[in-house]
Formats: sequence, C-alpha cells, structure tokens
Amino acid sequence: MRRRVVQATVAAVTVAVVLLGIPLAFFSAQLVRDGELRDLEQRAVNLARGVENRLVADREISEDLLEFYVGGDERGSLPASVSVVTPAGERFRAGEPIEGRAYPEVEYTESGAVVLLSLSYWDVFWRTARAVALVVVASVVAVAAGVSVALWQARRLAAPLVYLAASAEQLGAGQVRPRLEPSGVEEIDLVAAELARSADRMAGRLAAERQFAADASHQLRTPLTALSMRLEEITTATEKEEVREEARISLEQVERLVTVVDDLLARSRRAQGGTTEAVHLLDVVHQQEEEWARAFRTAGRRLAVEVPDDVAVLATPGALAQVIATLLENSLVHGDGTTTVRSRPGTQGAVVVEVADEGPGVPDEIAPRIFEREVTSGRGTGLGLDVARDLVAADGGRLELAQRRPPVFAVFLSGVPRTLDPNVVLPRGALVPSGSRRRRRRTS
Repeated sequence: MRRRVVQATVAAVTVAVVLLGIPLAFFSAQLVRDGELRDLEQRAVNLARGVENRLVADREISEDLLEFYVGGDERGSLPASVSVVTPAGERFRAGEPIEGRAYPEVEYTESGAVVLLSLSYWDVFWRTARAVALVVVASVVAVAAGVSVALWQARRLAAPLVYLAASAEQLGAGQVRPRLEPSGVEEIDLVAAELARSADRMAGRLAAERQFAADASHQLRTPLTALSMRLEEITTATEKEEVREEARISLEQVERLVTVVDDLLARSRRAQGGTTEAVHLLDVVHQQEEEWARAFRTAGRRLAVEVPDDVAVLATPGALAQVIATLLENSLVHGDGTTTVRSRPGTQGAVVVEVADEGPGVPDEIAPRIFEREVTSGRGTGLGLDVARDLVAADGGRLELAQRRPPVFAVFLSGVPRTLDPNVVLPRGALVPSGSRRRRRRTS
C-alpha cells in the first residue's frame, strides 16, 4: 500500500510540475528576454537625448557619456556596444564590438544624429537560460517535497494497517487481548474496533472451552482414579487367578483411558494457540546473559552478546528464553572458547538469532540428526534441542544448525519492520523476568 500511495502522489506532483513548470519556464525566458530588450531601448533613448543636448549646446560628445550607457556594471545590465554618428559624419564608439548575432536598437535625434546600441545574442540567451534553470530547480524541489510528503502520508496510512495485521496475527496465535490504539483514520479505527469486539467474543469462548476442559478433566479423573484403586484392591484381595487376570486387564484398560484423556486435553490446549507477542530481543538475551554469565565465568569462558537494542521479534517470551537457554547450555557443555549470541536480519523481514562458540563443532555422524530425540554426543539426554525446535516451530519459526565447525545454531523468527516502532505498531510483549530459574537438562 505504501508503494502505491507514494507512486500516486509522485505521479500527481510530476503531472502538476510538468503542466505548470514548462509554461512557467517558457514565460520566464520570454519575460527576461523582453526585459533586457526594454532596458536596451531605454538606454538608447536616454543616450540619444544626451547626444542631442550636447549637439544643441555645441558641446563635445565625450567618451564618458558613451561609457555610462555601455552597462555591464553593478546595476546588472548586460554590456552593450555603443556607436554614435553625428550629422557632420563624426563617429564615436564605446564598449566591446559584438561579433555574430546581436539585438540592435537605433535612435535618431532631431538634429540628425544616429545612436546605435547592440546587445550580444548569447548574453541575452544565457540570462534567459539562467531563469529557466531556476524554474527547473524549483520544479525539482517541488518533486522532492512531494516525495517527502508522500512517504510521510504512506507511513501514516500503512502503519495502522500493519498494526491491524499484527493484531490479527496475535489474535490467531492465541493472544486474544491485543493492544489496540486509535490511528486517527476513521475507517481503520472502525476495523480495529470490530477486531477488539471479535477478540472479546473469542476470549469468552476460549474461557468457556478451557473451563469445560478443566471440568471434564476433573470429572473424568476422579472416577477413573477411584476405579483404578478399586481394581488394585481386587487384585490384591482375591486369590483366584482368573479374577486377578481380569482385574489386571481392566486396570490396563483404565490406565489406557486415562492416557487418552490426557492426550485429548493436551491437544485441545495446543489447538487453542500459543502466546506469541512482540518481544524486544535484547530483553530476553540480557535475561539469559545474567543467568548464564556466572556459569561461563566458572568454566573459564566468556559469554558475548551482539544484539542491537532496536530488534523486535514475534515470539513467546518464555519459550524464546528457554530456547536460548538450551543453546547456551549446549554450548557450555559441548563447546569451547567464547560463546556469542548475535542477531542479523534475514530474508523477507525475518530476524536470525545465532548462538556460536569456538569449540570443535558437531560430529559429522550426528549432524544430520542433531534435532532428533535421544540423539546425543554422549553427555546429555538428547531432548533439549528437540524440545527447543518444537518451541520455535510453535511460534512460526525454525531452529537450524547453520554451521558444523565451529558450531553455529540459528533461530529464525518473524521480525518487526525497522521503520515502525514495535511499541506502537504491535501489541507489547510481556517482559521476561530476570534472575535465576531452575535449569533443565537440555544438551544435545
């Protein structure tokens, strides 16, 4: 949309400049040319009057008189070539002779003297060209101003739409209370208000579904637990092998039913969506830096952070923190040297978070299966990277081994455009609490 607004505005400004600038340049050139010719005519009339006065008074026509009308001084008039022929045939000249094309102006006095003033054609031409150049410069400035206004207007119109899109994405991801702010555009605010009403309705429905799931879980678990206990008592109390076998089979069926209920409830919770929000990446990284810095110092290693303070991503704050913690712990256990957490822009507005160290890297035999469950180099459970990959995928991103030696793990997340303030355009993400937390074993 922004590109279309800019294109439409620039096209309108360009058409206006062309329709007004070309005639203005033409008339400016004509006006300058006519002004110079009128000035030449006036100088010729004044000189003829001065010559006539000298002839009537029988005074000599001096060079100073002619030089005054040559021009080319601080008054800004163009230099002219002056020639005077008296009735007696005497000729007086002043100024540089003009070669080539010229604009002549001839005046005759009452006593028969002839006064001739001439301007160079090229002097007049370059002065008119300068006027045209000023019009061109003004047109360029007008187009530049139009482009600036178009960019500002496009941003003003596009930012609320990007905000709406992000809010809708948050709504679809499970955050049913996105922060909606008025944009000042009536039509967009109407859509935002409807989105807020939809969020309220969805929040009510999700609350009802979660309450139903909790009630169903409680109502099902209670009789199933009691039934399991009863079957265990029967198995312990009876001495008949047939009864014990039937009780054991029934107990297995009850346990399988409990597992099915737990799976269905877990799937229902996952289907309700996550908690994806706009998160300042540096906040999450700093929180993990505080948590892991002491462990790295104890191991004689350094933890470096190279994340700009203006990078924002769409992620679940707690999940992103756990993913970074998994990669840091993996680096602490398997890596060596300095561990660096950095971010860089990816393709199509994505943000790539990389965790790298200076260790020996990932062995070739397990590199293709590094994210599979129970795949480990020997120190760890092999669950950490698999869980981390699932957490990133739940937020619409991906976790990859970008480089084997030295090892570089890359987390690809959806980013927020740099030209837009995430505090204004997107719903604010929850702050990730800093401080130590209980660490889980998450090595590969």
